[in-house]
Amino acid sequence: MNWRTAIMLALIAASIAIGIAIQRQQERLHRDDNTASYRSDYTLHDFQLTTLNKDGSEAFTLVAPQLQRNPENREMDIATPRFYFPDSKARRWRAQSRSAWVNADGSEVRLRDDVRLEAPDGESPLRMETASLDVFPDAGIASTDAEVLISQPGVTIRGRGLEAQLENNRVTLKSEVRSRYVPNP
Repeated sequence: MNWRTAIMLALIAASIAIGIAIQRQQERLHRDDNTASYRSDYTLHDFQLTTLNKDGSEAFTLVAPQLQRNPENREMDIATPRFYFPDSKARRWRAQSRSAWVNADGSEVRLRDDVRLEAPDGESPLRMETASLDVFPDAGIASTDAEVLISQPGVTIRGRGLEAQLENNRVTLKSEVRSRYVPNP
């Protein structure tokens, strides 16, 4: 074997090794992008904030122990939040969950894990429990496709899927509705 063949074989081996190394690095970076969390541009602790609609009216008030904002898309992740969504009479629906996400402009709120939504004071006592709930403050609508338990004095109702019109204090279950009357002693 002459020196030209040896150099050519060494260059081929080096190019194959470099190609494999580049491919592995790209796979690692892609895997890290999918599993890594972002570094927030700010974090709030033990806070209360009120967001406003485009017309200046209250969209919702939020109280929570921690909020982190993603600097790339300005979305917020919130730990154990309590939300207050006003109705047309300036009374407030109360919602809480283990975690929540709010989009950049505050027009969508996603509550996750052990979600509770309670009707405003002054209405019939009404409590809804579900695994997830999406709230659209501008439209005054809350909805889910998950199973829902609704409790009122003397009645429990179960169903799958819910749409609540927060402005009008109207709640609709979508399917698999079952109710149980429990007389008060």
